[in-house]
Amino acid sequence: MAFRVSIGQYCSADSAIHRLDPRVKLVVAALFMVSCFFVRDAVTLALAAAAALAAAAASRVPAAGVLSQVKPVLPFLVITSIFNLFFVRTGEVALALGPIAIHMGGIAAAALYTLRFALLLIGGGLLMLTTTPTALCDAFEVVFKPLERLGVPVTQVALILSIGLRFVPTLAKEADNVIAAQTARGADFEGKGALAYARACVPLIVPLFASALRHAENLGRAMDARCYTGGTGRTHYRAMRFIPARDLPFCLIFAGYAAALAACLILL
Repeated sequence: MAFRVSIGQYCSADSAIHRLDPRVKLVVAALFMVSCFFVRDAVTLALAAAAALAAAAASRVPAAGVLSQVKPVLPFLVITSIFNLFFVRTGEVALALGPIAIHMGGIAAAALYTLRFALLLIGGGLLMLTTTPTALCDAFEVVFKPLERLGVPVTQVALILSIGLRFVPTLAKEADNVIAAQTARGADFEGKGALAYARACVPLIVPLFASALRHAENLGRAMDARCYTGGTGRTHYRAMRFIPARDLPFCLIFAGYAAALAACLILL
């Protein structure tokens, strides 16, 4: 049993997507994820899939890295597909086994909603894979900075997000160390089935929680020692710049995708 996480991982590559302004990537990725909720038929699904595949190809991220963003929620996708398959009773009957009947509408709904959610995850995953956690948190702070006028602590939220992304690989590594230590003492983490897997994870909760508290305490002391206060007036080591020759074509391509999607929704 090994603890593998893909959240917060950055895939270094020399691609046009990697070189984009992080603010542009954040806004475009968020808009693409929202657009996935408007996918309602095969045409709009193909359009969204083409946009996601084009972005993945332009990013030069290995296919395994992109698919790893979907793998953690694969059980959820399977469960929702089964529910749609058996409980949506529209259209002709495609298969009947006694009292159980699968309709064409159920097959279409299972495929549509599963692929739509998978595309949403791929869009967010590409953002994480092509943007360093530091750049992503800086972009988040700049984009949502106007909300501070309404009392929203954007700077503090960005700091928490940055720290959280930073410590995900650290806690995953410590989970592997705890698993190795308990396995050496005779613990069994290789049980088969969902219930056995959940039961095997219970002994990890206390040591991981204690480790997280220890890291938080050490980080707090380090920040106090450096007189960190946060808030207004702090600058960034690397300033983000919108370069028209680099960023504008990407924005225009996404605008074309949004216009095509809107046209399909209106006309079809």
